[in-house]
Amino acid sequence: MLQSMVHVCLAGLSTGMFIWLVASGLTLIFGVLGVLNFAHGSFYMLGAYCCFAALRLMGENFWLGLILGPFCVAAVGFVIERYFIRYVYHLALPYQLLLTFAFVLLFDDLVKIIWGAGSIGSPVVPGLSGSVSILGRPFPVYSLFIIAVGPLIAILMWAFLERTWWGRIIRASSSDREMASAIGVRVPALYTAVFVIGTWLGAVGGGLAVPYVGLLTPGMGEAIIIEAFVVAVIGGMGSMKGAFLGALLIGLLSSFGTRFIPTFDMFLTFILMAAILLWRPQGLFGEKA
Repeated sequence: MLQSMVHVCLAGLSTGMFIWLVASGLTLIFGVLGVLNFAHGSFYMLGAYCCFAALRLMGENFWLGLILGPFCVAAVGFVIERYFIRYVYHLALPYQLLLTFAFVLLFDDLVKIIWGAGSIGSPVVPGLSGSVSILGRPFPVYSLFIIAVGPLIAILMWAFLERTWWGRIIRASSSDREMASAIGVRVPALYTAVFVIGTWLGAVGGGLAVPYVGLLTPGMGEAIIIEAFVVAVIGGMGSMKGAFLGALLIGLLSSFGTRFIPTFDMFLTFILMAAILLWRPQGLFGEKA
């Protein structure tokens, strides 16, 4: 029984950290820019496919692909923010959702045109393949790697936003854009940089998903964006620490649900979200409107 519980918890942690890697970019973009970016799941999908393409071009070097793939997607994010998203900051959220959802459809078709409508098998990562024995039962090494990467990203994000000059400028601009502009901050350029960073985080999640999900398929971003939105709502829209805690809760709940009551796996996630919103409508760490 102990062996089973430990492995279920580890699986939940790996799932939670994987969701966190995607939700962190979504949360950063909304917290600073105030944009609900539904296309963030597409950045995750593009990160996975671009990393896969880099693997094929660079001789199966996963780490090089993990660098080049998200970098290419970040460039796409720059174009989208500069020439499209920038013009809807002042509009209501439904208009933002409609615009970003249009990019979901465009990117899904783009992936089908370039890589085909079928699924693509994921490669094996040298050094992180196979499994290790935990309490006499094998557990994937790559899942342990994801468990380690998630908190590392969280610490780096916290240090960047809370302990650096750029982080203070970002937080000041998100609180009062007009005042930040009045003291000389180039707010439009700053917003572009934040959007690119958020896009890069989503693409990194996609790149790390290449060995994790088993198969790459067009439209794979839709499933992860739903979970990322749930995490962001539970933690409080715009709260990084809330998103991290929300990802942990969703990951563990999903793992235990899959293990003990698989029929109601996704149902449990929405029950948790509803319960938290009834208790705190602004989320665990969100601010009251």
